[in-house]
Amino acid sequence: MSQAKWYVVHTYSGYENKVAENIKKVVENRKLHELIEEVMIPTELVSEVKDGKTTQAERKLFPSYVLVKMVMTDESWYIVRNTRGVTGFVGPGSKPVPLTEKEVAALGVDRGTKAVEVTFKEGDAVEVTGGSFDGFVGRVTSINTEEQTAEVVVSMFGRETPVTLPLSQIKAEE
Repeated sequence: MSQAKWYVVHTYSGYENKVAENIKKVVENRKLHELIEEVMIPTELVSEVKDGKTTQAERKLFPSYVLVKMVMTDESWYIVRNTRGVTGFVGPGSKPVPLTEKEVAALGVDRGTKAVEVTFKEGDAVEVTGGSFDGFVGRVTSINTEEQTAEVVVSMFGRETPVTLPLSQIKAEE
């Protein structure tokens, strides 16, 4: 288990991508992967309708902020703090405060997947909307939010068959 924690870095408005790229470059050039593990800008996909056409656009969830998963040392602090476009770490005074497990989970950053909203509970009838069971209807027996999966019993060839499916491939039956 690594000692790395997620920290929030404040940047000049519009510099988020540049800051993230520059930190990644320094990590690459100086081989500091064990100190600075990951750099990301939380975004969400939004549908925009312009002139009757629907397009998908990526929107920053927190403009002017970049998340950095790092082991806090004098060296890693110095590298991030002195990256062009960075105004500082989020935290009181000069002491950066790592995000709590709860905050990290709420942001959905540690999975690298978009957070899936669960609109069903155990015992509910659901429709499978993707994968090899697309179109099947089943009953939820358990939900694992940590793994982003659910155990669903589907009726196949007259038999009840339990299958584990990603939450993104299941929707509550209307």
